[in-house]
Amino acid sequence: MATGIIASEMLAHEARALLARLARVKPFVLTETMVPAAAISPRALTAIERYLAAGRRELRARVNAYLRWLATPKAREASPAMLQRGFTFLRLRFNVVLTQFDIFSDVLSQRSEYDNGLALSGLDVVAAEALALPDYYTPPPVICYLDRGHGAAIRRERTRLPGGGENPVAIIRVPRERMVGSGIASSLIHEVGHQAAALLDLLDSFRPVLRARHVEDDGHPERIAWQYWERWISEIVADFWSVARIGVASTLGLIGVVSLPRVFVFRLNPEDPHPIPWVRVKLSCAMGRALYPHPQWDQVEQLWESFYARTGLPAEFQALLAALERTMPEFVELLLTHRPASLRGRSLADVMDTAARQPAQLIDAYQAWRASPARMRETPPSFAFALIGQARADGRIGAEEESHTLVDLLHYWALRSTLEDAARAAAPPIAAVTTRALQPSLN
Repeated sequence: MATGIIASEMLAHEARALLARLARVKPFVLTETMVPAAAISPRALTAIERYLAAGRRELRARVNAYLRWLATPKAREASPAMLQRGFTFLRLRFNVVLTQFDIFSDVLSQRSEYDNGLALSGLDVVAAEALALPDYYTPPPVICYLDRGHGAAIRRERTRLPGGGENPVAIIRVPRERMVGSGIASSLIHEVGHQAAALLDLLDSFRPVLRARHVEDDGHPERIAWQYWERWISEIVADFWSVARIGVASTLGLIGVVSLPRVFVFRLNPEDPHPIPWVRVKLSCAMGRALYPHPQWDQVEQLWESFYARTGLPAEFQALLAALERTMPEFVELLLTHRPASLRGRSLADVMDTAARQPAQLIDAYQAWRASPARMRETPPSFAFALIGQARADGRIGAEEESHTLVDLLHYWALRSTLEDAARAAAPPIAAVTTRALQPSLN
């Protein structure tokens, strides 16, 4: 009995200490120091704060319930091991709350970095505009952060967070080594494509189309090729979104990501959802050629093959690459003309606004930019990246000017978005405006 009393007193102390530590986990609006233009959008911040606050409330309620239980006769009769087991689950739940807090804290703390904070806020704007498809879904808030490595990644909205619960926003990890050039948009919009595919249910609607091409697996190379197209479809759809939004800038950016030692460029991992890098670049060219016909795609493809010739590869692997090349045009046609139910009769190519992003139109727009630089800032962000990427492909802009221009644009978009959010927040309700407008006629 004495041991039990000591155990309950100790665990009650530990539970109250946990509550004290939990109280020190403050909302981000009370702790982060970024300038307003570097902050994430109010919608994103509200979603995050509400989610985290709900987790803290739920944990606080559990701890208080545990403390009340410790004071009951039933708890006094329980063994120390049972009392400890109850507290252990609370402490594990506390660590889940902290883990989820740290996910967002890592993202938001970077907004206090000089220059990078503004650039990340600008990338939020780029991502939101590239994701927008107003007639078909309501996009979630998107926030970006920097990390090491050469590839980007996304934690999509409504995917499971560590410890449970659905992510309230889309979080995109941007490789720090790509800051800042037009290639950053290739990685960013690829990740945006993953979120769009989930919102449109593209993968589940397209997989049966691909499966029909290899339903009778007789070992023929082309049937095997269709199996790989199905296996890789999630990454391919994301690449399609990037090419459709920013044209050749996407393919050039992709080359920057997958330009690796030769062994990795030709590596086939049956468990990897990413296409073989060598095939992935050629497929990007094929999608670009279908969306934006122009000789540049042949030139980019030839350049890629000059970097990584197929000579010396095993015969069986050569046969697979050849089968993938033979089936690629049909695969691209199926993808571009796919009409999922979510698009209500329209195809993927139909909804991507490709007419204004043809290479010739992009070059004309870029020339107009050069004549009036102020017009750059009023261009939709993904269109601006498409323009600059096309100018880069044509040798019309140098690396230094490209980087300087994009940094300037990202900072401007961050500032403009912040002021627009502030103006919306300060605007009086519509009813109040209407009443004041009517006052002269009522007097």
